[in-house]
Amino acid sequence: MDKSISLTDELKKHFGFDQFKGSQQEVIQSILDKKDTFVLMPTGGGKSLCYQLPALILEGTAIVVSPLIALMKNQVDAIRSISTNNGIAHFLNSSLSKTATNQVKEDVRSGTTKLLYVAPESLTKQENIDFLSEINISFYAIDEAHCISEWGHDFRPEYRRIRPIVQDIGSAPIIALTATATPKVQHDIQKNLGMSSANVFKSSFNRENLFYEIRSKNKAPEQIIKFINERKGKSGIIYCLSRKKVEELAETLQVNGIKALPYHAGMDSATRSGNQDKFLMEEVDVIVATIAFGMGIDKPDVRYVIHFDVPKSLEGYYQETGRAGRDGGEGHCLTFYSYKDIQKLEKFMQGKPVAEQEIGQQLLLDTVAFAESALCRRRVLLHYFGEHYDVENCCNCDNCKSPKEQIEGKEMILMALNAVKEVKQQFKSEHMVDILIGTKNAAIKSFKHESLNCYSKGEDVDSRLWKAVYRQCIISGFLLKDIENYGMLKMTSKGEEYIQHPYSFMVVKNHDYEAVVEDMSSNTGRNATGDPELFAMLKDLRKEEAKKKNLPPYILFQETSLSDMSIQYPTSLEELQNIVGVGQGKARKYGNPFIDLIKKYVIENEITRAQDMVVKSIANKSKNKVFIIQAIDRKMPLNDIAEAKGLELNDLIHELEAIVNSGTKINIDYYIEQELDEDTVEEIFEYFHDDSVTGELFEAYEELGDDFSEEEIRLVRLKFLSEVGN
Repeated sequence: MDKSISLTDELKKHFGFDQFKGSQQEVIQSILDKKDTFVLMPTGGGKSLCYQLPALILEGTAIVVSPLIALMKNQVDAIRSISTNNGIAHFLNSSLSKTATNQVKEDVRSGTTKLLYVAPESLTKQENIDFLSEINISFYAIDEAHCISEWGHDFRPEYRRIRPIVQDIGSAPIIALTATATPKVQHDIQKNLGMSSANVFKSSFNRENLFYEIRSKNKAPEQIIKFINERKGKSGIIYCLSRKKVEELAETLQVNGIKALPYHAGMDSATRSGNQDKFLMEEVDVIVATIAFGMGIDKPDVRYVIHFDVPKSLEGYYQETGRAGRDGGEGHCLTFYSYKDIQKLEKFMQGKPVAEQEIGQQLLLDTVAFAESALCRRRVLLHYFGEHYDVENCCNCDNCKSPKEQIEGKEMILMALNAVKEVKQQFKSEHMVDILIGTKNAAIKSFKHESLNCYSKGEDVDSRLWKAVYRQCIISGFLLKDIENYGMLKMTSKGEEYIQHPYSFMVVKNHDYEAVVEDMSSNTGRNATGDPELFAMLKDLRKEEAKKKNLPPYILFQETSLSDMSIQYPTSLEELQNIVGVGQGKARKYGNPFIDLIKKYVIENEITRAQDMVVKSIANKSKNKVFIIQAIDRKMPLNDIAEAKGLELNDLIHELEAIVNSGTKINIDYYIEQELDEDTVEEIFEYFHDDSVTGELFEAYEELGDDFSEEEIRLVRLKFLSEVGN
């Protein structure tokens, strides 16, 4: 590759983005340098772009090995959407007719095709090996590479034959990509592919845009209906553990006027794939599914993932919640938690080999710890994956937005542990709670446990809190459940140590999750749109245009692009290319109807666009602009800046508004803090953040004019636009 070519320019040209995410640029450079490359990047982190962009830049065709036909089709559609040439990407698999297969081979031989997607099964066919041996291969990309490893959660034996086949076809650099790989799996992948010396890139597992929330499972269907109705028109996935529950919940949603369909492995394949397509094409808003649904879905604008049943493991939880907000926009991850569900899952494990039960028990324990923790959800989740997260408050999970009440639990922990010792470690937690609160049931009487020292010692504490205390003892390693003996509680050395040397231990009050928790995501401020009316019109147009082309709507423009259009009002193809996620190809291919709609909307509603305002106010005043920005950097009082330039303060504020609208960030906090009181600033700022529909001044004067001066409103609006908008 010509070193003078800027990767950022190539990114903008093909995909319409101004900057790379995470380690994408380093990964791409590694491929361009013809190095074997291993990429561990979480769902939604942008793995696909890591091989798509270098494939478009390099000579030859990149061979992408992918496990699912649905996944291949989605990716091929996505690449074709950024180009005027449909031959740029193809898939080669058993679903193609002979004519279609010949067309694919013709495009590849002619050099038109930059990405060729193949299933591992197709790769092993001799006719395909012979064909691929004739062409110029830029590199091999092994997607979902954990399928190679017997330790991976989706092991596919065909994947282990990739290396010898690659050697038969012809040597070229290999990039292996996966979202979930423990060190053991990573080592197995690299060893099997013969790429032990590959450049390794591991990205953070932190998905900042996802809001994590755990709620009580009290009247869950009613809560879900309310939750979805508050997000009308937005796409969501609901996961249930059983097929029966999938069918029941989908039906409940349908009779309540929600466009929902079921998806599980027990359905016939035509119905199942039909339901999936309707979800992708936005004919329905919600899919209710078992975990069979998801791996083949590359829908970027799923706005929420709901777990009706608590997941069996945090790995599963992370994978499934990761399907929300893949475009970087809003993503709400809501889980309904009841400890009874955990007990059900424990019962399902009985009868399995002890080793398997022990692993399952540990995975469930990690899930309970996550659900019941008062700590930041993000911190607990990342710690589980071996990543340190030292932010005090992530501001985007239920525990950080609404901290739970905690109480000192040292005495309760000691009482709970000593009671287990007193009954000689022969009983389950439910019976221990009955002893501590002084219950007089048949079991207590038959074992004569009313005569124990610990009997009724904890009668002042609610039974639900005692249950939570015992769970905390297990999570903290003071006690363990003896799987072979029906869950009897056993003391550990750590528990014995605690009795000898107790220390402060905070317990979260109300661990039972029986109270309905209020929806806390309403003010996350994610995926906000500038003009809601235009945004809705753009979404409708996208749906119409997609239907004409028989493509999922997000292939045309992602929701974040529509949102940016509703803020910037682009009225030419050139301006459209400045919208996030819109490159030259996409603008030319799909842009005209959107430009026509926006142009008409701007004229009919007499909208003064920010870019027009900038041209009018500062096009011939660049020297003034530079002086003003430098003076503000030096914290010069606004009155002095105005005087120096022969302006009234009102005219200077007008200049500042033009500067901020052009995208330049300025900080006038030093002046605002001196001239305005704190409550005034807070109230006006909150108005623009939470209540303003358009962000326009006339609207603000109407709402706030009785309480605040025009100058106060304009100054705080400047602060808001600079901090939040730029």
